[in-house]
Amino acid sequence: MGFRIDSVTIEEQCRDSALAARVLKSLGDKVPVRYVFDGREAVRNHTNEDSFDADKRRMTIMTRRQPFLMACPAASAEFACCGYLVMTLASNCPMDCSYCFLQEFVADNPALQIYANYADAIDEVERRRLKAPGRKFRIGTGELADSLAFDTITGISRDLVEYFARHSTLTLELKTKTGEIGNLVELDPKGRTLVSWSLSPKAVFEACEHGTAPPGLRIAAARRVLDCGYKVAFHLDPLIDYEAAARDYLELLDQLFDSIEPKHISLVSIGGLRMTPRLNSIARRRFPEDRLLAASETLLAPDGRLRTSAPQRLRLYRTVADAIKRAAPELPCYLCMETTSISRHVFGAEAPSPAAMAERLAGR
Repeated sequence: MGFRIDSVTIEEQCRDSALAARVLKSLGDKVPVRYVFDGREAVRNHTNEDSFDADKRRMTIMTRRQPFLMACPAASAEFACCGYLVMTLASNCPMDCSYCFLQEFVADNPALQIYANYADAIDEVERRRLKAPGRKFRIGTGELADSLAFDTITGISRDLVEYFARHSTLTLELKTKTGEIGNLVELDPKGRTLVSWSLSPKAVFEACEHGTAPPGLRIAAARRVLDCGYKVAFHLDPLIDYEAAARDYLELLDQLFDSIEPKHISLVSIGGLRMTPRLNSIARRRFPEDRLLAASETLLAPDGRLRTSAPQRLRLYRTVADAIKRAAPELPCYLCMETTSISRHVFGAEAPSPAAMAERLAGR
C-alpha cells in the first residue's frame, strides 16, 4: 500500500471485527492505535484550523449507523442520470485532488472512516435483489472514498467480488485512481465486477491529482484486471478546459485505445469541472499553485455550481464524445451531472431514462 497512515482509532464495538484484525495485522506496530467508545466523535473536526491534510492520514474503524445503499447524488430530475446505486463503505480519501468535492462534503467529519459492519451493506443489496427479481443493478463503492486505496490492508474487495460473482443480475463497480489491484487479480469475478478508473491527461494529473497513480499506470492496471476476467470502464471526469485541453484529451483517448480495444470497455462517462462557491474557495486556498484551477473561468450555473459556460463545455464534450464514437460507435458513453438539454446537444438524441440507462449499463 502506498498511502501513509499516522494513526488508527478503533471503536470499541469494532475491536474484535474481522476488518480491525486485518488492518492491525497488516500495519503491525508501525502505527499507534487507540480505542474509543464512539467513533463519530473521533472523526469530527474539533478545531477551526484547516487540518484536512492530516485528517486524511487518521484512520477510524467504526460502525456505520446509516444505510449503506442509496441512489447516486446526481440522480435528480435536473440531470441526465445513469441510474447508478452507491454503496458507502468508507469516507474520505488518502489522495488529494484539488477539485475534489470531499474537501467541502466531509469538512465537519474529515478523518478517514472505514466501516467494520460492511457485511450489513451486502445484506442490503441482497434484500434489494430479492425484492426485484430479474432486475439488473449496478452498484458502486467509489462515491465518498476511492474503492481500492486501502484495499491492500482492508481486503474488503474480496468479500464484495465473491458475493457479486454469485449473482447474474448484479454488477459491482470499483472506482479508483490507484493501481491497488493486488487482491483483485487473485479472485475470479465471473464477469460481475467492473473496475473503473478516472482518467485525466498528464497536465491535469500533474497539476491537480496529488498522490494518485499516473494515467499510464491506471491504464496498465485496467489492462491487467481485464486479463483476469474483470470488466473495465473509464470516467473522463472532470474535464478541465485549458488551452491545450482538446489536444491532450484526444491524446489520452489514443493512449487508452492503443492499450485496450474499445470493444473490451464497458462504458465511458464524461463530466465537466463543477464546484460550489464554497468548494471553489476551499480548493483555491488549499492549492494556490494549481495553475489549472487558477486559470479556470467559471459562471454560477442554475444548479448552484460554478461551471465553464455552456458553449465552452459543449465544445470540449463534443470533441471527446465524437472521438469516442469514431473509435467505438457501440461503446456506451454518457454525461455525468449535466442536464438532459446538454446531453441532447452532445449526443444528438434524448438521454435514456435513469431506469433504462441503469439496465443497459448493468448488463455491459
